[in-house]
Amino acid sequence: MVDAFSDAFLFEAERHAAWGAAQLEALMGFVPEGEWSADLETCRYRQGGVELRVGVLGTYDMNDHSWMWGWANPGLRGREVSALAGAVERYGRAHGIPELTAEVLDLSGFEDPRRAAETLAFAGMGVAEAPGYIGAPAGPTTQVYFLPDDPQVPRPALDAVALPRVLLTGAGLIGRSPRHVVEGYFDHHAVPYRAEPSRIVADLPGGAGTADVAFDALGRIAGVEMKLLPKTGR
Repeated sequence: MVDAFSDAFLFEAERHAAWGAAQLEALMGFVPEGEWSADLETCRYRQGGVELRVGVLGTYDMNDHSWMWGWANPGLRGREVSALAGAVERYGRAHGIPELTAEVLDLSGFEDPRRAAETLAFAGMGVAEAPGYIGAPAGPTTQVYFLPDDPQVPRPALDAVALPRVLLTGAGLIGRSPRHVVEGYFDHHAVPYRAEPSRIVADLPGGAGTADVAFDALGRIAGVEMKLLPKTGR
């Protein structure tokens, strides 16, 4: 039984917190509400008139509060629909993250097992660089989690105006190291940055200026200062 996640897992999850939260928001805006169906043989997911290629990341059993990765599911093992989950497992082995390599995780020791399952889905999404995840009821007590693997899903670009909100939202998701959140966000968007003891300064895309993220003595984000250069035109 697991009652807490490892530091290695939380570090990995936090790296994806800011861009992942923004990506989930974009996915929810793209996929309309409605009944869903999935064809696991063809890796197709349908909901509200939208059809996406997906993989099965994992399943959560609400009776025994257990999580099973898609790569470990006997009915999916070795099939194309579990390929993305398999990539998550390989990443876990390469980086020593036990939660990504255990076939089944007993989450009943957590205060909120369902939230723990969502955290696993979120981290899996981040490791796979997927444009979000979709949780859907697969029965009275089972929730299945899909990873979109489809270019139709919009991927939010770095938005200088929204950047302070995005970073602060991400920093609040897990709340261990806002610095990891900020670095992970800039890494995801391939933005060069300079890390200093009390700040991170990033160069915005297209030479638009810089983002100066300051941290207080407790490591919290103290402020995000945008220094934008005026746009030039003819």
